[in-house]
Amino acid sequence: MKIESNNTNHSLPEVYASINVPKSGSFWQKLWAFTGPGLMIAVGYMDPGNWATDIAGGAKFGYTLISVILISNLFAMLLQHLSLKLGIASGQDLAQACKSSYSKPVSFILWILCEIAIAACDLAEVIGSAIALNLLFGLPLTVGVIITILDVFVLLYFQGRGFRTLESIVAALIFMIFCCFTYEIIISQPSIYQIFSNILPKPEIITNPGMLYVAIGILGATVMPHNLYLHSSIVQTRNFEKTSEGKRSAIFFATIDSTLSLSLAFFINAAILILAAATFHNSGNQNVADIHDAYHLLDPILGVKFAGIFFAVALLASGQNSTLTGTLAGQIVMEGFLNIRLKPWLRRLITRLVAVIPALIISIFYGEKGTGELLILSQVILSFQLSFAVIPLVMFTSDKLKMGEFANSKFLKISSWIVAVIIMSLNIYLLWNTFF
Repeated sequence: MKIESNNTNHSLPEVYASINVPKSGSFWQKLWAFTGPGLMIAVGYMDPGNWATDIAGGAKFGYTLISVILISNLFAMLLQHLSLKLGIASGQDLAQACKSSYSKPVSFILWILCEIAIAACDLAEVIGSAIALNLLFGLPLTVGVIITILDVFVLLYFQGRGFRTLESIVAALIFMIFCCFTYEIIISQPSIYQIFSNILPKPEIITNPGMLYVAIGILGATVMPHNLYLHSSIVQTRNFEKTSEGKRSAIFFATIDSTLSLSLAFFINAAILILAAATFHNSGNQNVADIHDAYHLLDPILGVKFAGIFFAVALLASGQNSTLTGTLAGQIVMEGFLNIRLKPWLRRLITRLVAVIPALIISIFYGEKGTGELLILSQVILSFQLSFAVIPLVMFTSDKLKMGEFANSKFLKISSWIVAVIIMSLNIYLLWNTFF
């Protein structure tokens, strides 16, 4: 049975179907061909915006909120599965699906909201990278913010060398972050018993208002809206057979790639919380919720020289990784919603300047405290936009006209709507508490 895509304009046309999938290869050869997009998605779940909530959760409440990180990761695995399934089965990314399904005014509003979310995400990357440069080299935050503009040109250089090159860079930076936190976990000597005993959620997460607020912050800010647009597009870089069997195989291998990569993101997020619990919570420094404070306290509390440096290196790698995926998401959203193709350097420069200008103003006038608060604000903006990406995604993947035989099963449909409602409710609660 041949299934034709209902989309004539391919997502990311310059790299569409550019990576071959062996038709008669082994399981491992096919899995290797599909490995890459999941790692690029995992970046969004370990970006600098998540660090503050993980540090605050570990410092204030010890190991208790590990279960919340696990639950948020399970939500992410489900939503990213829906995202890749949409891209493979329908031949459209999420932005293109919105444009073809909604009226022009609705599509335009969704595009504006998405652009705001991408700018907010870029803001977190700018601030995270600037803080890392400040911690590692003593550069003023304003100088660090300006330096982040230069990565536009670095990114453009690597973009011209093929999509596999971008995936390799992302994988290398994730490996660096993984190594840094493996070292941190070893030297902090956390309680293995406490880690595993908190894998299942405790009732006190609901009954303790302070713990509940931080838990909602972790849950609400974990799933990144731009990741749903990104994943539905970059899975189409694989050149698989556009038949019923070929698409089913592609969904299977892409889901393995996504799930394993998000498991790695779970380890890194959990590691940040565990490090904060083992280092700050148990030493009486329970009010540490700031990246600067965490960096300066790690060495003296743990009694080693390089704990703070590895922490800052991981932060810098996290910020740079997010830069790569944020740029691609911006390109996908603009092309999908508006069918406008800007030159990559211009698209990147516009996105980065939107983030750099507020970061520069805040760092000049308010310093460390101001940039920390701006980081939190960026996560609030992302939380607000998330529902506008999740609800269309669940609707489209449940639509038999768009998905054909790959439409969500009844069980998956119910599970997806439950997750969507939970995320929407938590984000409304988080926004209400933040502003009122």
